[in-house]
Amino acid sequence: MRELESPVATQAAGAELARALRADPDRRPWLVGLEGELGAGKTTLAAGLLRALGHDGAVRSPTYTFIESYHLAGRAIHHCDLYRITDVEEIEHLGLRELVTDDAWLLVEWPSRAARSLGAFDLLLKLDYAPDDDRRYLGIAAGTARGAALVARLAR
Repeated sequence: MRELESPVATQAAGAELARALRADPDRRPWLVGLEGELGAGKTTLAAGLLRALGHDGAVRSPTYTFIESYHLAGRAIHHCDLYRITDVEEIEHLGLRELVTDDAWLLVEWPSRAARSLGAFDLLLKLDYAPDDDRRYLGIAAGTARGAALVARLAR
């Protein structure tokens, strides 16, 4: 677990993740899950990642649009929010699987709602509140061997 003492620190963690993902020589798509309660910092972390890749505009939460897409650093980054998904069949209607192309990354908030319909997530990032104050914590787990290799590189 890593402490994130502010939104700025949360964005910095997103930027660090962007650099690690970008440095990976394997050009296959990344599937990254962002778990955490409402307001835990999932979109803030995604904003840090997107800004590190060159996005200079606002980063909106895709809670109501489901998907916000960006074209940065030679790839498509799709920021998805499944909070309002109530049935896994809705994933099919959103066309998320079609977004997993060779040059794409998917950042999926509330990935458990996909019920593995997207396949295994390479990385699962869990944002948690500290029980006694406003601090937040970030935990990173791997869901694939490729994700495990990236987690090991981040731990160095």
